[in-house]
Amino acid sequence: MANSPIRSGDPSPGRVDATVHRRRWVILSVLMLSLLIVVLDNSILNIAMKTIAMPAPAGLGATQSELEWAINAYTLVFAGLLFTSGLLGDRLGRKKVLLFGLAVFGAGSVLAAFAASPVQLIAFRALMGLGGAFVMPATLAVLMNVFEREEQPKAIGVWAGGVGLAIAVGPIAGGLLLDRFWWGSVFLINVPIVLVTLVAMAFLVPDSRDPAPGRLDPVGVALSVVGLVLLVYGIIKGGQLADFTDPEVIGTVLGGLAVLAVFVVHQKRSDHPSIDIGYFRNPAFSAAVAAIALVFFALMGVTFFIVFYVQSVRGYTPLESGLLILPLAAAQLIFAPRARHVVDRFGARAVCTAGMLTVAVTMAGLLLLDVSTPMWLMEVIFFLQGTGMAHIMPPVTVSIMQSLPREKAGSGSALNNTFRQVGGTLGVAVLGSVLSTTYRDSIKDALNSVPDLPGPVRHAAGESIEATLGVAARLGPAGRPLVTAAQDAFVHAMHLTALASSGIALVGAVVVAVFLPGRPATAAPVAAPRPDETARAPK
Repeated sequence: MANSPIRSGDPSPGRVDATVHRRRWVILSVLMLSLLIVVLDNSILNIAMKTIAMPAPAGLGATQSELEWAINAYTLVFAGLLFTSGLLGDRLGRKKVLLFGLAVFGAGSVLAAFAASPVQLIAFRALMGLGGAFVMPATLAVLMNVFEREEQPKAIGVWAGGVGLAIAVGPIAGGLLLDRFWWGSVFLINVPIVLVTLVAMAFLVPDSRDPAPGRLDPVGVALSVVGLVLLVYGIIKGGQLADFTDPEVIGTVLGGLAVLAVFVVHQKRSDHPSIDIGYFRNPAFSAAVAAIALVFFALMGVTFFIVFYVQSVRGYTPLESGLLILPLAAAQLIFAPRARHVVDRFGARAVCTAGMLTVAVTMAGLLLLDVSTPMWLMEVIFFLQGTGMAHIMPPVTVSIMQSLPREKAGSGSALNNTFRQVGGTLGVAVLGSVLSTTYRDSIKDALNSVPDLPGPVRHAAGESIEATLGVAARLGPAGRPLVTAAQDAFVHAMHLTALASSGIALVGAVVVAVFLPGRPATAAPVAAPRPDETARAPK
């Protein structure tokens, strides 16, 4: 039955139920739909940021800070609850958690679409983050419980390719919607996908849980939530203030780290821990989670500024921007499902190291982009960058998930996503801080040269290229030199940020090369045939 849990007590111990096994690829397709909306929503929002910043009725008149919080409110709740949601999935059933998360995400999408102010949008984005936190880990956990170990790398490759598909669909769908409808349509598009997924999941996806979850660990759960929320909030605040030495930032980050340290000590001493800290002694596990954090640190910082480069500096529409980002996603969609073949031949260490080096080189390649560079060059860079990413994410995800027992798949998936989310948040905050600080310093002289510009207006105009272009538009023809100065200042800031991203990717390459295991000395034994497969074998 579709609703029967997959337990270790099934007729074939350690094997997936035969009925579930036969429809595993259909189940993966349903899981991909749920994954699609979570990733698609964030990629759509990146395209819509400039529109939402416009005054009403075209947008909400959101400031740069409010735009960041529209992104970060989702991130804060999402990252803070990922670990807890994974534990609940292992205990209560991953299908139940998935259905709950999808329903909350859909409700948050409807509310966000009709938000009447930036504050409302931020609040409803936080609600969407709550739903997303229960969706993302559960998809991977269910996957690990419907595929046998020998097929898991292939399935995870398809799963990772689905992320590339969502990255591709998001900006294009967002551009099409913004060309024809109001900004809220970028959230409303989630609703039909959620409804279809809920129905398909109810009938097709099996439930699974840890057959022996042990006692609850409320202290550990509370510590993980408080620690992650404090840490992520401090990182976000540091990025907003462009000052990580601010007492509020330092206090919050150190407080989060202290709480997480207490969490680790508690897990070591507890006889019923939420997560076995001993997993981190396994190089395959610890190096893989570090690699995920570092690559998303580099990637998310770049994707945050590239939208403004394409739209504000180069003058492309949201739809054109989405099409221009397509090669990054297309490469992931093409190569992620095939990465396992390269890993089988060369080993995870060599493949992931090469992928990290490719990402580092392509990040540095963004230094070639300026106000008049032919756009085909950016397309080539994005395609190569997506190719590098496609050879990092599947192998490290397989390494993480196969380092843990199948019954702990929810916890493992949550850890995978937590490190990715914290790494991405750090990337947006730290690299965003580099971008904004460099831009403000570079545009300062040009703003000071504008006659009769009030001090508060001058200060606000230096916050972002959009703010500067807004002032230039009000100046009319006299503002043209300010437009040129803003574009040049942004490109300079973008180059410095891209260089920092390249450095982070290089650190990731070193971590992977040193700590990730290479090719196994001997091939893994061939799995015994399934009973249903034996029955069908020719005599």
